[in-house]
Amino acid sequence: MMRKSLGLFLISLCLIGLYSCDSARVFEQSKEITNATWNEKEPVNFEFDIQDTVSFHNFYVTLRNQEGYPYSNVFLFVSLEFPNGKLSIDTINCPLADSEGHWLGSGLGDLYDNRIIFKERKKFPMAGHYRISIQQAMRVENLEGIADVGFRLSTLQ
Repeated sequence: MMRKSLGLFLISLCLIGLYSCDSARVFEQSKEITNATWNEKEPVNFEFDIQDTVSFHNFYVTLRNQEGYPYSNVFLFVSLEFPNGKLSIDTINCPLADSEGHWLGSGLGDLYDNRIIFKERKKFPMAGHYRISIQQAMRVENLEGIADVGFRLSTLQ
C-alpha cells in the first residue's frame, strides 16, 4: 500500500511539473469515475471559455484504464455545445490495447494513461463559453475499469 501511495505521489508531482510547462495547453481537466465503473447515463462534463478564434486547436480525450479493463478499446459519444447553443456530436473509437492485448499509453502499477486526439487543426467559429460532454458508448450499462476521463484542448505551435 505504501509503495502504491509513493508511486501515485511521484506521478502527481511529475504531472504537475509537466502541466506547468505546457504553453500549448488551453484547457485540461480530468474527472475520476467513482469505483472505476462508468454508467452509460452519466456523461463526464467540462466547460471552458474561448477568446481565440484565429489559432488552430487539437482536441483530446484522456482516459485512465485499469489493467483489468475487459476490452481493447472504448467507444465514446463526445458532444460539444457552442456558445450559441448549437451542438456537434462525434462518436469516437479509443484504442487502449494493441492486437496482442498489450496496453497502450503510459502505465504505472495497474493504471494506464492514454491521450487520444479526436479533432485536429480546428478553429473555433466564435468566442464564448463552450461545454463538452463525454459519454461511454460500449453497449453495457456499467463499464468497469475506466478510472478517469478527461478533456484536453491545445493550440498548434
